[in-house]
Amino acid sequence: MKQSPSTFTVALRYARPVMLFLGVVFYTLGIGIAKYLGQPINWNRFWLGLALVLLLQLMSYFLKAYYDLINPGSPLRRIQKDEQDENHQVERYLPRQNILLLAATAMTAGAAMTVMLFSIGATNLGVFVFIGISFLLAYFYAVPPVRLVDNGYGELTEAILLANLFPGLAYLIQTGDLHRLLAMVTFPLLLIFLAVRLALSLEKYPRHLQYGQKTMMIALGWQRGMHIHNWLVFGAYLMIALAFVLRLPWSLTWPVLLTLPIGLFEIIQINQISAGARPNWKLLNFTAVALLGLTAYFISLALWTG
Repeated sequence: MKQSPSTFTVALRYARPVMLFLGVVFYTLGIGIAKYLGQPINWNRFWLGLALVLLLQLMSYFLKAYYDLINPGSPLRRIQKDEQDENHQVERYLPRQNILLLAATAMTAGAAMTVMLFSIGATNLGVFVFIGISFLLAYFYAVPPVRLVDNGYGELTEAILLANLFPGLAYLIQTGDLHRLLAMVTFPLLLIFLAVRLALSLEKYPRHLQYGQKTMMIALGWQRGMHIHNWLVFGAYLMIALAFVLRLPWSLTWPVLLTLPIGLFEIIQINQISAGARPNWKLLNFTAVALLGLTAYFISLALWTG
């Protein structure tokens, strides 16, 4: 039998470091838009805003873990227990009170970051609106009775937070207003993010169905979910083309188009699976991660070097 995981390892699993990393990526993208438009970067505002969005994520993920632990029959907890049993691992959870304390600490620290942003003159009505919407989505993502993560809206909530609200908040904290370039850049990324989440959830579809975990793919059904995945990928590049017509600079358009072959290849794989071909899950998952990662990277690179 394998050794029980450490307290830090369990807490890190609850914190979902991959999603925290994406939070940093998308927040930095919003700062990149400000730099691209010639706005000076205030690094005090940058670090306070980054801390705020990460604390919002941590609050949400710890609250989710807390309510998962309250309900021993929750789908995610049963899945994790079976996976641990299959690997001959010792099941380990942190005490519920500790998880709630971590969530409360993150919430309190986030409020402190907001106060500090106010004290240095980095807030206005728009900033407070973005912070308020981000907080509500992050909170109700995890907390009953809404608990969006259990209603098929979890991935959509995360996508809006990461791809739209965090870049918008980053830009607002720096400049005090919004710019149309934010929508032109972030809405295609929103569609790609959703498509990638659908693709990544396809391998675990039977297990999620078995345990009653209502992901976006489960809510849609695998056939409809595959079709929507394809339309999301097509839609992202159509939005980029439309944005170019509406005067999105070519220097920001062509980096996104570099990932078009990856998007088409992902659609081909999805269509093959839909037609009954044997899935190559590793290749599909790698393609999905590459599509999102390279698209965000190329856009960020163009913004920061443009």
